[in-house]
Amino acid sequence: MRYRSILAALALIAALPASAQTAAPVELRILAINDFHGNLRPSPGGIRIADPEDGARKVMVAAGGAEYMATLVKQLREGHKNTIFVAAGDLIGASPFLSAMFHDEPSVEALSLMGLAISSVGNHEFDEGKTELLRMQNGGCHPVDGCQGPHPFTGAKFSYLAASTIDTATGNSVLPPYEIREFDGIPVAFIGLTLKETAGIVSPSGIAGLEFRDEAATVNAIVPQLKARGVEAIVVLIHQGGEPAGDYNECPAITGPIVDIVKKFDRAVDVVVSGHTHRAYVCDIDGRLVTSGDKYGTLVTAIDLKLDPVTRDIVSTKAENVIVANASLAKDAEQSALIEAYDRLSAPIANRPAGSVTQTLSRVPNEAGESTLGDVIADAQLAATRAAQDGSAVIALTNPGGIRTDIVPKENGAISFGDVFASQPFRNRLVTMTLTGSQLKDMLEQQWLDPKRPRILQVSNGFSYAWDASKPFGERVMADKMTLNGRPIEQASGYRVTLNDYLAVGGDGFTVAKQGTALQYGGYDADALFAFFRAHGPVGPLPLSRILRVN
Repeated sequence: MRYRSILAALALIAALPASAQTAAPVELRILAINDFHGNLRPSPGGIRIADPEDGARKVMVAAGGAEYMATLVKQLREGHKNTIFVAAGDLIGASPFLSAMFHDEPSVEALSLMGLAISSVGNHEFDEGKTELLRMQNGGCHPVDGCQGPHPFTGAKFSYLAASTIDTATGNSVLPPYEIREFDGIPVAFIGLTLKETAGIVSPSGIAGLEFRDEAATVNAIVPQLKARGVEAIVVLIHQGGEPAGDYNECPAITGPIVDIVKKFDRAVDVVVSGHTHRAYVCDIDGRLVTSGDKYGTLVTAIDLKLDPVTRDIVSTKAENVIVANASLAKDAEQSALIEAYDRLSAPIANRPAGSVTQTLSRVPNEAGESTLGDVIADAQLAATRAAQDGSAVIALTNPGGIRTDIVPKENGAISFGDVFASQPFRNRLVTMTLTGSQLKDMLEQQWLDPKRPRILQVSNGFSYAWDASKPFGERVMADKMTLNGRPIEQASGYRVTLNDYLAVGGDGFTVAKQGTALQYGGYDADALFAFFRAHGPVGPLPLSRILRVN
């Protein structure tokens, strides 16, 4: 079959005039981002790269922000006749207050202003469910909060693609699977994919009726359709990624799901723009160019392709991750005006004093899985639900994926509601339920459902346990080491436990939580943390001794 295809191509070439056979390749520049997460302003962490003066050291470069990214995108378009700006998902969700307060409408508008054309759907695009994702695409007021912004929200000017996300009622993808663009008469297809594990990392209620299919199988089924339409150049935008060891334009020893997925792709796939792991790399995997641009808008990936005007396929690829360097880029006036318009509405709420901290509260876990900020958040949720009228909680547990950024003090240790919200941006309600000691242990065992990516729950003060890394799945939590205020947890007794509503419905695979009884709903997680800081400031780190790892 391959031999006949080659003969057909040679015959086509021979039949063309000599001028066509010698025509110069068509050049196409693709600009790409991933995992923007509503960071309209530069992320405080910037990007860490190898020190140009000493490769053994890391340095932080102030980077990101919509105002600077828009300027860089314009610069990277200059001198290139054919360009397109694309993304690999998680543009919204888990966002700072400025974007999250308006359900990420400002971020969708900012990226539309920049000329973003196409994006795959990431798992965080489903944070508020399928219906809200469709509103992001099509526009309209939020069904609960209404129209809050400075002007009507008309939806994304770019196209969301979700080839592998299927509405089980219709059998069709919830959004278009691919889009074809032409450059000097040569069609190029862009296929958008959500990672197949999405159902296990978003709220089940928001994706009811959706199925997330295998990424490679989805692409390979689409390739014949594209070929039938005369498309030879294929670019995949996939919200899944890898973990490399090198700097932001390198790719030594990359591991992770993206490696196996790319190897399974049909050979017709030429370029893969990836994301999800919040890493930066430019790779050759199985002969295909694979890129990723860090997170929070710190990088724009410039991908340069050459298209053969005869075969209409990609014959040359190269890429470079370019830092959105705040020190060397001017602010884009349109972006500044958009941010200021939303800021005028949000600033009075975001700037409310929350109290103070003695030092940065880090979300980075120790070897046992416990973090300073995780402890504080769990304590805040226990404090909010301990009273009889609020649920009579004695334990609070929270998921590490819901803790999005460190809490970094300003002058004199001061922090604001905006800082608090940035660390807990999902606005989950607190739910207090009764679980037996046995159910509590079973739930803790589910922390290792994915052995490559354990999700160690953060626990409130007074509750502690030990886990043995050498034991098999289902036997790691040591029942005799589970204690509450120094007393052993009794397997048959009931305990009032507070979770957020994401966990309560089985999010992150913690399905045991759905066995809880006598549910009582409370306030929101960010509000509980805000109240805790105001009541207990200045707040500082406590010894990380609630979770003990053995072996």
